[in-house]
Amino acid sequence: MTQRLFLLRHGEVTSHRGDVPVTEEGLQTATEVGRRLADRADGPIRVVSGETRRTRETAAAVARGAREAGAEVLEDGVAFALRNPDLYLAGVRVDMVSSEAAFAAQIPGFTEADVAKVGFFADWLTVPDRVGWWVGHAAPPGDDAAAVAARIRTFAASLADRDDATAFTVGITHSPVLRACALDVAGADIGEPNWLAGLEAEIPPDRAVRLHLLPEAP
Repeated sequence: MTQRLFLLRHGEVTSHRGDVPVTEEGLQTATEVGRRLADRADGPIRVVSGETRRTRETAAAVARGAREAGAEVLEDGVAFALRNPDLYLAGVRVDMVSSEAAFAAQIPGFTEADVAKVGFFADWLTVPDRVGWWVGHAAPPGDDAAAVAARIRTFAASLADRDDATAFTVGITHSPVLRACALDVAGADIGEPNWLAGLEAEIPPDRAVRLHLLPEAP
């Protein structure tokens, strides 16, 4: 049985300063995507997400829309593979945040001045397209784009272990994950994906994951 995975960006947020909620418009869009996915399903839909508020809220809205359209939905919670890239600062895994204070707050005893001394993070805070800069970085302190793409391919391939009647899995994740996968597929950085857009994967029993880009939300 061939498994399918829709790997989608979370819904609209007003900023990425902190673990902010999805906007009402973003939730409405996610609900509508859920309804459209239900129309394409010939069995239950499995919905998973990253661990952030914006991905969990989006996943819940997609699940709600699919149910409203009559689909059976299995909400399987957080999938660790869908997290943002792992970056390390002073021996601590840090989230991709947008200020020295936000980085320092993740590390006991670390100050904003300490963050500013570390080249990668000082540069990260000054470039206009931070995610694009990370995608093209040859040696970030942690995951590079190739490592994230390999993680997602491994996660997707594991869906072949399932021998059930699920129509497909929907995974809600983040822009850096999708841009890393797009680089792997297309050979170039596609820039910021639209809200709820991303990639579709087909996973046959031999685990040969086939990814292609979705320019718009499904």
